[in-house]
Amino acid sequence: MAAMELLQPMRRRRCDSSTVPQLCNSPTLIVMVGLPARGKTYISKKLTRYLNWIGVPTKTFNVGQYRRRAVKTYQNFEFFKPDNEEAMRIRKACATAALRDVAAYFASKEGQVAVFDATNTTRERRLIISSFAKERGYKVFFVESICDDPEIITENVKQVKFGSPDYVNRSMEDAMLDFAQRIECYKSSYTPIDDEKDRKLSYIKIYEVGKRYLVNLVRDHIQSRIVYYLMNIHVAPRSIYLSRHGESQLNLLGRIGGDSKLSERGRQYAAALKTFIHSQKIHDLKVWTSHMKRTTQTANILGVPYEQWKALNEIDAGVCEELTYEEIQEQFPEEFALRDQDKFRYRYPKGESYEDLVHRLEPVIMELERQENILVICHQAVMRCLLAYFLDKAADKLPYLLCPLHTVLKLTPIAYGCEVESFYLNVEAVNTHREKPGNVDINRNPEEALQTAPDHI
Repeated sequence: MAAMELLQPMRRRRCDSSTVPQLCNSPTLIVMVGLPARGKTYISKKLTRYLNWIGVPTKTFNVGQYRRRAVKTYQNFEFFKPDNEEAMRIRKACATAALRDVAAYFASKEGQVAVFDATNTTRERRLIISSFAKERGYKVFFVESICDDPEIITENVKQVKFGSPDYVNRSMEDAMLDFAQRIECYKSSYTPIDDEKDRKLSYIKIYEVGKRYLVNLVRDHIQSRIVYYLMNIHVAPRSIYLSRHGESQLNLLGRIGGDSKLSERGRQYAAALKTFIHSQKIHDLKVWTSHMKRTTQTANILGVPYEQWKALNEIDAGVCEELTYEEIQEQFPEEFALRDQDKFRYRYPKGESYEDLVHRLEPVIMELERQENILVICHQAVMRCLLAYFLDKAADKLPYLLCPLHTVLKLTPIAYGCEVESFYLNVEAVNTHREKPGNVDINRNPEEALQTAPDHI
């Protein structure tokens, strides 16, 4: 007990999030609105991933999943007809169960934001949800996705609905026809949010997957961040390439941080990276680096224009800059032990924590969402934070993600997630990865490690 009391002041000094006040006083319920195949679940998943990444505990409640648990075998679109009384009773019960789980999630004090992912196409349904939230003191923010572009709708059905449990063992043609009829069932009762009748509601309308937006009554900090994020995401096909700089002179010495130049092998990697990028034949590639020599030198050897971001600089190790881990353990034993206890929230004396780094990188994430094909040449801690965002990794896993030197990770956003490909460019480098204390070694191939050992990275 005495030892724990001794550590408390240090933990508070190290940005212990339990001492940080909540971002808002009452929970926020985000309510999706729109016809099927309008990207509501896509938006829900991305928004949930983003809010969790910035430290706002968020969970999605998809009513379709409740319906699949209640009705084990989906037959056809007739289940969604407005005059199907038995099906309507089941659907209402599923929505009620989901709202009950939302209340339990908020009551547990673990959650700050819940995303209610359903069509919610009638004013009656939205009024029920608003009353439910008002009774419990929740703030409500509606997100309506409006899309009439047949090409976008068809592509969404192909990418998402055909892989749905509803259409297992059914042909693409059969699934497309049935889902088109399901959409027609909803159209008959769909009442969009009305800019005059619903002027007291807080909402954002997203037209044609981001071509136009209409925002009404943004009431607080959380809603403002939600709006800003939603106005930056898009669904255009693209790839994001993440690479650390080439091996540096300080890497060779096992020293962290600093601003050293590339080693000979680091320069070889930059040349190999140039060959690799040319082989990818990437349309309109943009290249970003930090302000540090080892990233700009890597980009210079690429021989392409690049943009420097100070936000992409490596985590600031404060008084531990340019020390080896052995020297840190010898000179600052308490700090060394504290960092191993909670690496994400631990802040180096006069430096930063991973938590600080995530907040520093938020503008980078926003711009990455707006752009198309990007190569980011950065640093180990920075790459871990970016990778955690795209792969939806929890804070306690983030500081241990495997991001070796001389390896490119290609991230390709897909319907509800992100595909990862790993390319080792056959230039040897030192290993800078430090395992979580008590963890066994994991496969050194990043792609395989991400897929097969998620609890260890």
